Amino acid sequence: MTLHVQSAVSLKPFNTFGVDVQARLFAEARNDDEVRQALAYSAEHDMPLLVIGGGSNLLLSGDVQALVLRMASRGIRIVREDCLEAIVEAEAGEPWHPFVQSCLELGLAGLENLSLIPGTVGAAPMQNIGAYGVEIKDVFHSLTALDRETGELREFALQDCAFGYRDSVFKHQAGRWLILRVRFKLSREANLHLEYGPVRQRLDQLGIDKPTPFDVSRAICAIRSEKLPDPAVLGNAGSFFKNPLVAAELFEAIKSQHPGVVGYPQADGQVKLAAGWLIEQAGWKGYRDGDAGVHKLQSLVLVNYGHASGLQLLNLARRIQADIVERFGVELEMEPNLY
Repeated sequence: MTLHVQSAVSLKPFNTFGVDVQARLFAEARNDDEVRQALAYSAEHDMPLLVIGGGSNLLLSGDVQALVLRMASRGIRIVREDCLEAIVEAEAGEPWHPFVQSCLELGLAGLENLSLIPGTVGAAPMQNIGAYGVEIKDVFHSLTALDRETGELREFALQDCAFGYRDSVFKHQAGRWLILRVRFKLSREANLHLEYGPVRQRLDQLGIDKPTPFDVSRAICAIRSEKLPDPAVLGNAGSFFKNPLVAAELFEAIKSQHPGVVGYPQADGQVKLAAGWLIEQAGWKGYRDGDAGVHKLQSLVLVNYGHASGLQLLNLARRIQADIVERFGVELEMEPNLY
């Protein structure tokens, strides 16, 4: 067996919140064979298996009594191309932002709005990551996943993934599918998404009136760097709460009491509320309890100021959720996976 299994390993370097908990067992899988070895080891030793990528969408509430398997497979390749587009395949362990930059360097557009999102390629389809008007589903071609129940490989096309807002079949069947590699359909001609005001404003500030995909990526990197704290400096998992979808009637009721409420009408008649606005209006922006807090510039981001435990961060999140329900009648859903 080439898989190296270690005992009592700190997971602090492997979660962007920087929560210091231990994994009972820990291993890194660099290829498909080592993934299968981990599954066999888990079954043989009757040990639960927790698969992680970059740890950027994870809140660890205590020591993990499981085999924690970090996906560390690497590789980027063009599997098919013509003069207009290319299908690019990346291994699950590829860090997301460097992958985006690699595609841009290859002259391929489509991922630029998703620049500087933390995490790995394999985790991206699980919650259909999105930013500034683009989601994974918009550039997704297919993926290969291992069925943990049968050990068989399965190919997923776009229609198989049930992508929704921060949602997919892989979230609804959590623990069953282990994503090994993902393929994206990217264009050699730029079809830029500039509908979000801050992106256009930043390009104007840079004096760019005919932006390239590289320019859009650079603008978005600058915006994200200003809005979101660097996990290497201040532990966080990015946006902690999803923007809630509510009935139009509830939106109008909230608007009658709070005319400044931020909402975006959806095609199905619902309204997507800005969770950050709700949290800020409730007075949580900049709040701190010990080393657990809400970022002073971005209300959607919970932060670890140094030594907060996962439970302290979780308790803060639940207090915020309860307060938003009481004030606005709106339930906020946490984005990170809780373990």
